[in-house]
Amino acid sequence: MAPRFGVFVPQGWRMDLTDIEDPGAQFDATVAVAKQADQGVFDSIWLYDHFHTVPEPTDNTVFEAWTTTAALARETSRIHVGQMVGCNGYRQPSLYAKQAATVDAISKGRLYAGLGAGWYEHEWRAYGYEWTDIPTRMGRFREAVQIVHKMWTEQEPTFSGRHYSIDRPINRPMSGITGRKVPLWIGGGGEKVTLKLAAQYADACNFGAGKPEVISAKLEILKRHCDAVGRDFAEITKSTSINTIPLENPSDAFIELATAQRGGQVPLDQIRTGYGIGAAAIREKIDKALAAGADYIISYVPGVAYDDELIPAYSDIVASYL
Repeated sequence: MAPRFGVFVPQGWRMDLTDIEDPGAQFDATVAVAKQADQGVFDSIWLYDHFHTVPEPTDNTVFEAWTTTAALARETSRIHVGQMVGCNGYRQPSLYAKQAATVDAISKGRLYAGLGAGWYEHEWRAYGYEWTDIPTRMGRFREAVQIVHKMWTEQEPTFSGRHYSIDRPINRPMSGITGRKVPLWIGGGGEKVTLKLAAQYADACNFGAGKPEVISAKLEILKRHCDAVGRDFAEITKSTSINTIPLENPSDAFIELATAQRGGQVPLDQIRTGYGIGAAAIREKIDKALAAGADYIISYVPGVAYDDELIPAYSDIVASYL
């Protein structure tokens, strides 16, 4: 089976809308990239679930993930729309399940619902969310995944846990297509909790950041978890993320602009090493990830808000795998 590919749209989190001043125009740029991808070879477009920019918080636009997902679902017609990944700490899991089912209906069954435990401490504290230790966050995440699964698969779900509970919530519609469960994408490579939850409940997983040695190691652990719970390992989509610049020999000035590193937060040589730059380097990174066991590649392509030739250029590379 041929691999599938997704691409992030500019959202502000990576400071990728800073050269556009008006918020409405910024969102128009997000929509324009989504529509470009919708007309091409990509299976999906993706959003981050964050409120403040990285690599450090700055006073810049970051569009909220779920409202943007809903808007892009109506601005596109073919492509799947997902979050890589939704932060469990920002929404009660029962609300998350309801939101996802609603957006899946809005998109007529094109939602990929991402969920993870969360990590951006500054953001949690700034918005007034309780920042807990890792065991507590993971305990909440474990219960949340169970609740979400129940609300998407059971008529009168109940759950009583240490952190969350539900008592027969009416979740109609369950998805945008009758008889179909909303696909759950679990992000993270934690071996004792996250990968075990992926084996039990996920339709897809994401980890490894394109690093072949990490991908292969995590997949071995995921397979063991699948065997332990009687799950078919082949049922789970195995995705990883790769940063790409589909230009040959881009200048330092372009990289600084496109990746919003004008303040030097990330050294240019680190970007040139970490990103796939140019068709040959991109193919090499994709090939290694696929050889390690990934079957789905999700890419961040910096600069797409300002240059409408980047998505077509990356599409040409992707098309050679299909």
